[in-house]
Amino acid sequence: MVGAGTDRSRPAISGGPVIVLVRPQLAVNIGMCARAMANFGLSDLRLVNPREGWPRTGALRKGAHAAAAGAVHLLEGAKLFDSVESAVADLNFVYATTARERGQGKPVLPPVEAMAAGASRVAAGEKIGVMYGPERTGLDNDEVAIADAIITFPVNPAYASLNLAQAVLLTGYEWFRAARGDVLPFAQIDRSPPATREMTLSFFEYFEDALEKNGFFRPEGKRPVMQRNLRNMFHRMNLTEQDVRTLRGAIVRLVEGPRKAAKTRKRVRAPKAAADGPAPES
Repeated sequence: MVGAGTDRSRPAISGGPVIVLVRPQLAVNIGMCARAMANFGLSDLRLVNPREGWPRTGALRKGAHAAAAGAVHLLEGAKLFDSVESAVADLNFVYATTARERGQGKPVLPPVEAMAAGASRVAAGEKIGVMYGPERTGLDNDEVAIADAIITFPVNPAYASLNLAQAVLLTGYEWFRAARGDVLPFAQIDRSPPATREMTLSFFEYFEDALEKNGFFRPEGKRPVMQRNLRNMFHRMNLTEQDVRTLRGAIVRLVEGPRKAAKTRKRVRAPKAAADGPAPES
């Protein structure tokens, strides 16, 4: 299943930190991690001793592929390792993610700071990676000791446990921002230019005249304040030309009532003459 927002015609972004899942327990979580990676242009997925094996056949493969929601290429390209050491051997800098303090004297960073520093390292030609532990227990102390720094997430301290894919998603999001900025995939389309002051004032005059005729400005002494309040309400909307035309058209209909239906003229056809001419007189 491919989700909304997937556009195969656009160039795919790749690279970024290596994502290392250490002893992941569920194939479906591996699939969701692949989806999170694809969201933010991460392309190197490594698995260390997944509990259910690497799901290439059967129901496990089907579940992982469904959870990946179109990021199947990352699952198919995932590399399998039998130790953390071998999974990170070619990396220059490694982060370990954990929700618990480990007393190891390593730098502890939130994802935003870690990925900003990581982007600088990648730009300098280094290869970095982020390790995530199994869903139930997280990384053990010896695995954290392999890392250069720790990433932990600013979450509710009473409920700090994150789903594996959520942790990958948060890290990937901060990586993407650090590496590519906060450029959004699309922006609001300006379908109409801003209304000119002349156009806006003309609308105000028509609207206020209609209100006056219907007794809105009462008592009379409060009319100036009420007019200013109305005008300021519309000014805060930053009206476009189309906004003003639409508002004015709506008020015209309220003032003048429903449009009159166009009258249709019925065409009266002459009686069709008999094929043999008029009937003879009797």
